Formats: sequence, structure tokens, C-alpha cells
Amino acid sequence: MAIPHVASGEPVDVRPLGNRLAQGQTHALFKTEGLEVIRLVLPQGKSMPPHAVAGEITVHCLEGQIDIQTDARSQVLEAGQLLYLAGGVTHSLVSLADATALLTIVLRK
Repeated sequence: MAIPHVASGEPVDVRPLGNRLAQGQTHALFKTEGLEVIRLVLPQGKSMPPHAVAGEITVHCLEGQIDIQTDARSQVLEAGQLLYLAGGVTHSLVSLADATALLTIVLRK
């Protein structure tokens, strides 16, 4: 069953999942023509291979630790920290501890 997107003006809870993280799933909170917001659920050791998106992105670590690698460096995000990447930057990530993050992507055609 697909998780429905939130409607315009509808609040959504993005607080840390805590002991519910193991049952959590990554899902898009909403997607418009120009913006997508996704809640990432990343159990320890979960990784995403190198990739790039056309638009700018932010990764806001809500809980845990996430190591984000780019060609230039490796950055460890902890709860409460946010990372911005320009469009087209190749990046990968690995969760160093059970983590959730809020991912925003500016969609470019």
C-alpha cells in the first residue's frame, strides 16, 4: 500500500522515530513540479551508491549519523545538522548509526 502524500497546508510529523525506526520506511512526503521532500529511514550500514541529481538538495539529519561522500570530501552529519549540495554534485552515503533524514530535492527538467 502506497503512503499518500501530504496535502497543501497539512502538517506532517518529522520528529525522530526513536525506537520505531526499525519499523519505519523511506517515503516521499510530497512531490510537486519543482520540489520533492522525502523522509529517509536508514538502518545502520544502509548505503546509497554514488549518484547525482540535476537540482539542488539538502539532507537534514533528524537522528543518528550519516556519512555523505562527495568527490571533494566526506562529511558526517549528526542529528540536527543539515548539508546542502549544488545540483549535479555526485554523492553517496552510508548510515553510521540508525538514522532518519529529511531530503529535499529541487526538481529540474
